[in-house]
Amino acid sequence: MAKVRSVFYCTECGNETPKWAGKCPACGAWNTIVEQEAAPKNKRVPGGRNAFHSVRAVSLTEIDTEDEIRFFTGMGELDRVLGGGAVRGSLVLVGGAPGVGKSTLMLQICGSLCRNNRVLYVSGEESVRQLKLRAQRLGVGGGNLLVLSETALEDVLQAVSDEEPDILIVDSIQTLYNGALDSPPGSIGQVKDCTMALMQLAKGRNITVFVIGHVNKEGSIAGPKVLEHMVDCVLYFEGEQHSTCRILRAAKNRFGATNEIGVFEMLDAGLEEVENPSQMLLSGRPEGAPGTCVTCVMEGVRPVLAEIQALLAPASYGNARRSSNGFDFGRAAMLLAVLEKRGGLKVSVCDAYMNIIGGLTLDEPAADLAAVLALASSYLDKPIAADLAAIGEVGLTGELRAVNNLDQRLSEVCRLGFKTCIVPLRRGKKPVPQEGLRVIEAANIGEAIRAALGK
Repeated sequence: MAKVRSVFYCTECGNETPKWAGKCPACGAWNTIVEQEAAPKNKRVPGGRNAFHSVRAVSLTEIDTEDEIRFFTGMGELDRVLGGGAVRGSLVLVGGAPGVGKSTLMLQICGSLCRNNRVLYVSGEESVRQLKLRAQRLGVGGGNLLVLSETALEDVLQAVSDEEPDILIVDSIQTLYNGALDSPPGSIGQVKDCTMALMQLAKGRNITVFVIGHVNKEGSIAGPKVLEHMVDCVLYFEGEQHSTCRILRAAKNRFGATNEIGVFEMLDAGLEEVENPSQMLLSGRPEGAPGTCVTCVMEGVRPVLAEIQALLAPASYGNARRSSNGFDFGRAAMLLAVLEKRGGLKVSVCDAYMNIIGGLTLDEPAADLAAVLALASSYLDKPIAADLAAIGEVGLTGELRAVNNLDQRLSEVCRLGFKTCIVPLRRGKKPVPQEGLRVIEAANIGEAIRAALGK
């Protein structure tokens, strides 16, 4: 019996090594090297090198770009994240936690896609009867929508060859396996090989392929990191377990920007697009409660209002506790230090908790001022006016720095009914005045706290 040859993969970067090591020599990650049986050399891998595309090189001037290669999926929020619609011949990876709504999102877009396109939905987790029941609940149907319950890569490629669909949806990549490999489905070698076959299928036959992928406990897509490098777009579908709000964001997009987000609400009849996320994120905001402030952040070209909540309480033990949800922990600790050193508030003896409502993750400095005001409001136990918002970056000396797209942010703040907004002092060009909105310019956090709380 021939000896089975093994190779070792790094689950973070996909680097192959001849032997196991505690540290990956390529990316430096620890305890990420796993053993995988190598594919036999005498077995042909489906969707191999010359399976679907020609090897003849063409001149760049011969390529026709007059035909529209983008098409709308029927969901404006998804089209926004994709950069204006899906691209024909692209491979899109959609990842998310179990139960967040990945399969629901993909099945819902089939309702509009199958009107003008032939769609093949392949599920390795549900039978065709279960797919039919879910499609009926979502109101999805049509003669151009084909469903297949299969996990073998060879059978999926054969179905694509027989049906010749325009769009292929695979749910999920972890259930797909190649019979030429001896490793089980979901292993690193299987996921990598099946994704490569789907990529060559998409490029060779000009088929748009959507692939659903599960995420691990760290929040990244399960499988080798090289999987994200192989695909054209990587979308993450996020949402809190006890909230109906769902956020779709792009981690990688070869055909558009990666700073756009799409907002959905999970209802009984499926996902519903939220065209005005600011209004939804601010609904239910308490009035007259200390420790809350509203800011405006830019998600791509869209201004979104977010509520920052903070709670400061006397520390019960020697070391004060710090916790943040949706706000960078390191930046929150920095703002607490600036607030004590430059703002004169003794927050080092308090437990500090910060939370962003609605499951948003704020990663831009424009939310610094609102976070400082929310912390000061909780410490002084004085509420901030419900119609006041704050926008600005805070420096280590307590100064307020200007942010980009201020006029667009102020326009969104005014549109949502806010009457006052605190912004950094601008030495040059002043912000465009908004009717009904009073703009207060502050040079440092001390002036901003006095303007908001009257301290």
